Amino acid sequence: MEISAKVRNSSATHEVTVSTAGVVRSLDIPAKTEGSGSAVNGGEFLMLALATCYCNDLYREAKRMNIAIDGVEVEASACFEGVGLAANNIQYRATVQSLACAFDIERLISETDAVAEVHNTLRTGVQVLLNRQN
Repeated sequence: MEISAKVRNSSATHEVTVSTAGVVRSLDIPAKTEGSGSAVNGGEFLMLALATCYCNDLYREAKRMNIAIDGVEVEASACFEGVGLAANNIQYRATVQSLACAFDIERLISETDAVAEVHNTLRTGVQVLLNRQN
């Protein structure tokens, strides 16, 4: 399954779309009020990707494990110390609201951490290539 994202920016427009397996959705992301580009930066989106992935995966894994979930909160953070430097101190935390016992919730949290695809992508340090073909 291919997943992609596209940003089109000019002085007249700012359009953001994402696509999974050919299904395209527009996102309402504002342009910067001063200057060019997006008002949301890549680091913020990277943390959002971690939080979103883990949130969705919690629900997926809870269903697989037959654990009812009433709600989830996931927060991800990282430090970006300068231009061109990779993030460090990437962390996330999750809270699961459920009537399940504490042992089952902890098992859900741990098992989901092991299979969260975005997290595992960062953990492997996958290569990112610039494709110069248009």
